[in-house]
Amino acid sequence: TLAEKTWGKLSTITKGPRLERCMSITTSITNGLSEREANDALTAHVCKGPQQHEEVCLGLFTLLLTEPPQAQRCYRDLTLMNRDGMNVVLIKINQILMEKFLKLQEVCRTQLVWLVRELVKSGVIGADGVLMTLMKQIAGGDISNKNLWLAENVLEILVDQREWVLKSGMLVAMSVYTYLRLIVDHGTPNLLPLRQREVDFCIGLLRERFMECFIIGRDLVRLLQIVARIPEMELLWRDLLHNPQTLSPQFTGILQLLTARTSRKFLACRLTPDMETKLLFMTSRVRFGQQKRYQDWFQRQYLSTAESQSLRCDLIRYICGVVHPSNEVLSSDILPRWAIIGWLLTTCTSNVAASNAKLALFYDWLFFNPEKDSIMNIEPAILVMHHSMKPHPAITATLLDFMCRIIPNFFPPLEGQVRQGVFNSLNFIMEKRVLAHLAPLFDNPKLDRELRSMLRERFPEFCNSPSPPTEVKMEESVPLEMDNHVLDKEDGCYDNTDATFSDDEEELNNKGKKREFRFHQLKETYIEEPADITPFVDQLDEALKERVLQLQKGSDTETHCEVMQEIVDLILEEDFDSEQMSTLASCLAELFKGHFRGDVLPEEITEEYPVCLIFRNLCQMQEDNSGFSVLLDLLAELYQKQPKIGYHLLYYLKASKAAAGKMSLYESFAQATALGDLHTCLMMDMKACQEDDVRLLCYLTPSIYSEFPDETLRSGELLNMIVAVIDSAQLQELMCHVMTGNLVMFRKDSVLNILIQSLDWETFEQYSTWQLFLAHSIPLETIIPILQHLKYKEHPEALSCLLLQLRREKPSEEMVKMVLSRPYHQEDQFTTSILRHWAAKHDDLLGEHIKALLIKNNSMPRKRQSLRSSSSKLAQLTLEQMLEHLDSLRLNLSNAKNNFFSQTPILQALQHVQASCDEAHKMRFSDLFSLAEDYEDSTKQHKPRRKAPASSPRSRKGAAPQPSNEEESASSSASEEEDSKPKASKRKRKASAVGSDSD
Repeated sequence: TLAEKTWGKLSTITKGPRLERCMSITTSITNGLSEREANDALTAHVCKGPQQHEEVCLGLFTLLLTEPPQAQRCYRDLTLMNRDGMNVVLIKINQILMEKFLKLQEVCRTQLVWLVRELVKSGVIGADGVLMTLMKQIAGGDISNKNLWLAENVLEILVDQREWVLKSGMLVAMSVYTYLRLIVDHGTPNLLPLRQREVDFCIGLLRERFMECFIIGRDLVRLLQIVARIPEMELLWRDLLHNPQTLSPQFTGILQLLTARTSRKFLACRLTPDMETKLLFMTSRVRFGQQKRYQDWFQRQYLSTAESQSLRCDLIRYICGVVHPSNEVLSSDILPRWAIIGWLLTTCTSNVAASNAKLALFYDWLFFNPEKDSIMNIEPAILVMHHSMKPHPAITATLLDFMCRIIPNFFPPLEGQVRQGVFNSLNFIMEKRVLAHLAPLFDNPKLDRELRSMLRERFPEFCNSPSPPTEVKMEESVPLEMDNHVLDKEDGCYDNTDATFSDDEEELNNKGKKREFRFHQLKETYIEEPADITPFVDQLDEALKERVLQLQKGSDTETHCEVMQEIVDLILEEDFDSEQMSTLASCLAELFKGHFRGDVLPEEITEEYPVCLIFRNLCQMQEDNSGFSVLLDLLAELYQKQPKIGYHLLYYLKASKAAAGKMSLYESFAQATALGDLHTCLMMDMKACQEDDVRLLCYLTPSIYSEFPDETLRSGELLNMIVAVIDSAQLQELMCHVMTGNLVMFRKDSVLNILIQSLDWETFEQYSTWQLFLAHSIPLETIIPILQHLKYKEHPEALSCLLLQLRREKPSEEMVKMVLSRPYHQEDQFTTSILRHWAAKHDDLLGEHIKALLIKNNSMPRKRQSLRSSSSKLAQLTLEQMLEHLDSLRLNLSNAKNNFFSQTPILQALQHVQASCDEAHKMRFSDLFSLAEDYEDSTKQHKPRRKAPASSPRSRKGAAPQPSNEEESASSSASEEEDSKPKASKRKRKASAVGSDSD
């Protein structure tokens, strides 16, 4: 499923190459030896040096995780052998907990928790940090068995080792924050025993060590409010409000706690590492307007259950308090924080959850102090309201209403302080120019009168507009830290629609006129600054540091490449410390940032580009080589710092002779990245390529489609990227690739869905899509059901292309059926024009098909009809609809010398329909049915319309065709008499032959 693929490859592999090697070394040392001999051998190996010490520690650690029967002995050996206070093992445990916990097999997960318990029992220095990391893996809003098992086991460790817990103030606070939050999720009857143990644990620590819990800050009050109805919690809540001294002599009252800002550590501890990675990815890499895929994935993975309602508060608090994007991100088109929060608010289905989510959003407003608090904490709330005013005024209204009502209702004794906090927030927002004026928000005509009155009463200072509201420009963007709306992205915020940009002033001054949106490509001007790697270089070991500094000093490309190869050789050595990979990537990304600017596509490929050396080394390795995964890890780290490296790799794999036939290597790269999924990674990289270099996009397109058909042909996402930017020459070039067999952009099983998706695209994009489709040899019948989706006023591009293509086709019954199934509109000439063309070119064939369809839709039960055609469920073909189109065709042909309506099949069908339809239809289509009446009169008087050729076999034999079942059961006697007489007309003869197969 998408949830399993996107953003993370959920493999069950536990041991990486390094751990496997360490385990192999350890077991080979002890193989065949007695216990004492084995200990001596391990001790001797450990004493050889740091590398051997690390190998034995990690080998025993791996055995402990994967071989439960040996766990006790391995742990004992580990405590005896280690020479660094278990530091190597603690680092590895933290790494697994942060990066690979979800991928662990069940046995390994159980053993890891057992090992943490043993470390805590042994009082190992640093075990508290490991335990806090393990607590972070307990997901909020999740009552699955796996999550409950983890919550229960960690709680047992905390309770059993209470004396040890009390030695760490941070662990006390983190434990209380975690389990106060989890109590909310454990309210169902079967979870009450667990909840009671959690309540007892939290109450005990809060009463015994309150000042250590005090460091949590104001969010401690928020969590206590939510669980205050539990009897034990209610008693604590009363003491907190009325007897603060009973909790601690240093505690003066709840105001002291509410004015303390919550540390990021606590806000971040309630998101699992996976959730945190995904949110940070969305707020740093995903472009605004393209977030739907990621939001859908996140919702399916974490927000799809009833229990997950409580998680939204954690996410909102994390976004407000922890995610503070840089100025570079704020001034770009990256998905802004307010859009994610708006989406989270709209997905709340519970009133309680919605109320708690709004409180989480405004929580830092209530006691905001400009000297201590950050503008970034309060910015999302005001921007959600501002940007929702046009597309979603109801959301803005409910948030403004909440902001007004929270002031007197949050805690009545502190109403004055809350009012001052909200006032400080609004004042600071204007001071920092997050919004230039608040009057357009507070006194907007879209808000109801009562709410506007309440806002004027609560905030009169901010309701006075410097000019009439209809002329106010909502805001002017200023490139300050908090300003993440350089372009006004309102119309496509969190409802998963595409982003559009508007100018508020222009819209307000042009009410009643049709708005025109114009997009201008902003040319970036780069001022090359020297690479600054100071924060990173000192964290590298000496050998790496020396070479990185050489890269910084070197000026010519050849030197860069030589040094880069030396760096690659260093990281491929067995003793390379993988913990330095991220730091090294930061250095390289900074040093080579100039290589990622401008056009990529040169006249010919060269490998005089240092990063290409990593690509080349990868291409020369086998995938089972241990160095292969190490280089992939380096690329994945580089990708985090410099996303453009993805399409540079694609370019290298296509253009370099050294990479011939190695395009599949990109899939390994995609799975190694934080995205973890080929489709997502490919779409992100092609989008980045589209924005940077359209020529390169066209150059890569044939390879991407041929190498990754399952990822490219299943949706219109990539196609839309291409047709949105190519010009007519590039379109013609792609069509030539299709015609010569180098490129396949459509296949039969998915082309219809893609063409339906394209109906919302721009005009040139749609025309380009149809041109590319027509360059393929896909039968038109494959996509003819699209006619069901086309409206004559909304989809002229698709209708024009289809009309021109249909005129080249011989009509099949399915085609005629789809054409006739279009709703009749006098202004819509599509059906009439194609029927007229077919009537002129293929009159016999069209007449037969119309006869068959008229008879079927007049007399056949709906159930039988639905079995006739694969598309009949879509095709709402009604008798009235067909008659309307035929009447329109009759009028169109009235002045033309066309004998289409004189054909026997058409007249027989009209006669058949007239005999069974109601009076209203007979009156409405009287002119059409009069043709059949004339025909009936002529047959009764034996006046054939045309002289029969002497060579007609039926005329000679006088044989009558056998009537079909349909006609036998439903035709009138006059019709039967007509069929029984020998006729000489060529058309009549042909009609009789086909008529017998009409059903």
